[in-house]
Formats: sequence, structure tokens, C-alpha cells
Amino acid sequence: MQNEMDKPNGPVAAALLAGGIGAAALGILTFYNQVFPTTAISKSLNWVKSVGTLSGKSTLAIVAFLVAWIILGVAWRGRQVNFRWISLAAFILLTVGLVGTFPPVWHLFIPVPPVP
Repeated sequence: MQNEMDKPNGPVAAALLAGGIGAAALGILTFYNQVFPTTAISKSLNWVKSVGTLSGKSTLAIVAFLVAWIILGVAWRGRQVNFRWISLAAFILLTVGLVGTFPPVWHLFIPVPPVP
């Protein structure tokens, strides 16, 4: 029987980091869409009219997660990686994602319309 310490942690690290990348993608897309709602990029996120831009943002975040997971999973298959640094990077990316979806953060960057 193989000892758990001998098992490669690359596949687990790939999934963890891919989750952080997907979360950061959602946060960045949400932040951009809220701060710049009239740009062509923001308008192009409206894939399903009844759902609005959430359809594009969530789908692109899922695609970012899957692409990152596939690439990292293949690259790190059977390897032992520095899990501490991968965990830290995933935590930072998750924080970026959470901050980007937090409305009080958007309001810091949205220009206040002039009062007549």
C-alpha cells in the first residue's frame, strides 16, 4: 500500500489553483461590468436577455476554471508541487474574486453624477 505522503499532490493543487482562477475571473468581469456598463465588452456579456450579463460572466468564469484545470492538471500530473505557494496563490485569487463581486467596492470607482 502506498503511503499518503508519497502520493503526488499536483492534481489537487491544479484543482485548487483553477478554482482561484475561476473566482478571480468572475470578480474581474463583475467589477468591470459594474464600473463600465456601457462598453462593448460589458454589452457583449449579455448572452441571455432574461438573465442579463450574469450569463456571460458566469459562463466565462466556468470556462476559465475548466481551461486552467485541464492545463494545470496535465502539467502537474504525477508531480509533487509546493502546495503552500499554490494555496497562497489560490487564496489571493479567491480574494480578488470576492472583492470584485462586492458592491461597496464598485461604488468606489463609479463616478458620481453631478447634482443639478
